[in-house]
Amino acid sequence: IFSPNPGNKEITWMMLEAGAETDVVNSVGRTAAQMAAFVGQHDCVTVINNFFPRERLDYYTKPQGLDKEPKLPVKLAGPLHKIITTTNMHPVKIVMLVKENPLLAEVEALQKCYRVLDLICEKCMKQKDMNEVLAMKMHYISCIFQKCITFLKDREDKLDGFIKSLLKGREKDGFPVYQEKLIRESIRKFPYCEATLLQQLVRSIAPVEI
Repeated sequence: IFSPNPGNKEITWMMLEAGAETDVVNSVGRTAAQMAAFVGQHDCVTVINNFFPRERLDYYTKPQGLDKEPKLPVKLAGPLHKIITTTNMHPVKIVMLVKENPLLAEVEALQKCYRVLDLICEKCMKQKDMNEVLAMKMHYISCIFQKCITFLKDREDKLDGFIKSLLKGREKDGFPVYQEKLIRESIRKFPYCEATLLQQLVRSIAPVEI
């Protein structure tokens, strides 16, 4: 998955959608993402690390094993895939993507979606080629969906209230405390304590006071 035009993230995305493998290594044992990072093509690294094939999500739209119903209704696959593959991970952006789609912005729909995200997270951690970055991303989006559910159930202003809470800054310096606490909580709840990425995040965040 080496772009003929180095640094072109659109071509990188097209190649991924055409089935290019992200874990194939070159003659010096480096993946495309590692090579892109090495030469400073960070936009391409972001595209590769955020790519999730639609077919992997569509798997959950079909009944598996003894299940009579699929874990994810077909109508939710497209909207969920859009959020999964977004490269803007700001919590407000994710809530806005939920809010703008009436199919997603319902308690039952979000419950189905976050459960599927948890399954994908588990699969990312337990597969042979472990993908901690994708696992953490799925877990993080799942946590935001669960918080969306809380606001949809408990607040009159619903998702608008969630967005306001995320953007509200404290009086003395405008720092968004609620947003910081949400992100820290999602990291704390990551279920795979042995993950290198989790340990790096904890080491970076633990000494920093809100």
